[in-house]
Amino acid sequence: MAMATEEYVVRRSARRRTTMGITREAGMLVVLVPERLTRAQERELVPGFVSRYLEREASRRPPAADAELTVRGRRLFARYLAEPGREVPRLQVSWSSRQRQRWGSCTIATGEIRLSDRLRSMPDWVADYVLVHELTHLIETDHTTRFHELVARYPQAERAKGFLEGWLSAQGLQPMEY
Repeated sequence: MAMATEEYVVRRSARRRTTMGITREAGMLVVLVPERLTRAQERELVPGFVSRYLEREASRRPPAADAELTVRGRRLFARYLAEPGREVPRLQVSWSSRQRQRWGSCTIATGEIRLSDRLRSMPDWVADYVLVHELTHLIETDHTTRFHELVARYPQAERAKGFLEGWLSAQGLQPMEY
């Protein structure tokens, strides 16, 4: 079994009887184990548990390559924004390390969308929400009522907005634009 490659803290819990759990606190992995688990059991079980968690977490991240991100954008457009007679527009999606005041931006004339590389470490449904938001600008340029109705077709929209607000708050940062 693969060993965990990220540091973690083990916290014993009197409330836990048989199961282990993992959470993140300020970016650090915290493994919750039953108080009665022996140190030998901990050394045997926890590294594999953390490895499996990290593998699952990595599989839920947005695509790393721009080409994959563009394909994802096309799929999201087709799934949530397509309507009869509306084709997927010309599109190019890329990561940007220069986006520090907004999560994403869209150049309507060229179909170029840039996403802040801060989204790379977030769950894929959060990056997808920002991407859907930017894709919606290709249909509705301003933040009108119709714009927000289109974005709301993405089922994780409210949850993702809350996640981004919470992330910024935890980092002590000001709200960012989309």
